[in-house]
Amino acid sequence: SWSMILVSEIGDKTFFIACLMAMRHPKLIVFIGAIAALAAMTVLSALMGVIVPNVISVRVTQGLAVVLFFIFGVKILYDAFKDGEEDPEDEMAEAVAALGKKEDDLETGSNSSASSERLSAGARRWNRLLSPILVQAFTLTFVAEWGDRSQLATIALAAAKNPYGVTVGGILGHAICTGGAVLSGNMIAQRVSHKTVNIVGGVLFILFAIGTLYELVTHSHHIEAAAASAAPTIAK
Repeated sequence: SWSMILVSEIGDKTFFIACLMAMRHPKLIVFIGAIAALAAMTVLSALMGVIVPNVISVRVTQGLAVVLFFIFGVKILYDAFKDGEEDPEDEMAEAVAALGKKEDDLETGSNSSASSERLSAGARRWNRLLSPILVQAFTLTFVAEWGDRSQLATIALAAAKNPYGVTVGGILGHAICTGGAVLSGNMIAQRVSHKTVNIVGGVLFILFAIGTLYELVTHSHHIEAAAASAAPTIAK
């Protein structure tokens, strides 16, 4: 889960959103807002992965996970060799556009800060805690991450593996990526080849598919062997 998030999020839209916001606003507030959104999304995705096997059989769930991992891996490799190094610019442009839509809201919130001086001390502390910057970082990151391949992969991984490990690993991977984006996002984006990251990510997803398929086949064999050994006992 940790490695999957790393190869999925470096150079992604949420990565550049954190990077751009950290250039304009306090880095700690941006990091807290972004990682809170990503942690909430990871927990939600893991819960969805836990619910799916209760609705669908484990074998069907693992089979769907194999297909999903394989499709992700092939698509990422295809994009890596087809688009070359153009993807980071596209992701950056999307992040700039998403960030631009929220700038007016942030300015409105800052303009109303004068009126907050007339509020009580408790209200002022609450207003500082939920600052417009933090809310903006949380909202932008959550919306950008919804439906992203890392979210879908987290759901599939939690359905096929230990959901607690997937959750912890996913949050840790997001914390590393978001921290890197906030502290030195431009340097990472320039020095780390996006094509290389995509190739590693595509291979990793295919390995996930192979590993899940192996577990599915071996688990099926164990069930068949147990049923075969139990049959004579039942006959007696």
